[in-house]
Amino acid sequence: MTDLRIRAAGPDDLDTVLAFWKQAAEGTSISDDRDGVERLVSRDPEALILAELDGELVGTVIAGFDGWRCHLYRLAVHPERRRRGIGAALLTAAEERFVRLGGRRGDAMVLVRNETAQHAWRAAGYAPEEKWRRWVKPFTGQDGRS
Repeated sequence: MTDLRIRAAGPDDLDTVLAFWKQAAEGTSISDDRDGVERLVSRDPEALILAELDGELVGTVIAGFDGWRCHLYRLAVHPERRRRGIGAALLTAAEERFVRLGGRRGDAMVLVRNETAQHAWRAAGYAPEEKWRRWVKPFTGQDGRS
């Protein structure tokens, strides 16, 4: 896939990314809105990584590093472009970023019901840690707004 371009998202990409997630990502999060993604890119301009093929957005991953842990979110590949190495290329870019920043281990949040994603993460060398459970609490109203 010689035409695949991997790059960091910029402010001009955010609406396209949000529309892409509605089509290619499984589920939504409290932060999946313009304000949330804008804050991410503003705070860490290299965290949101895009894959483009012939100028079209075909994949994303968020490679968030807080100085201590490496977190992967929103690995999404266009449904018609899956199983062509796009997800692997995005994960390679994310992992290289983490190593460059001094990260030691990547972790990903994967919906239990998303078996396709679970297979993809296993194929990439990740394994579930069944001993952990995620605990969440919204800081504001149900939709994330005050």
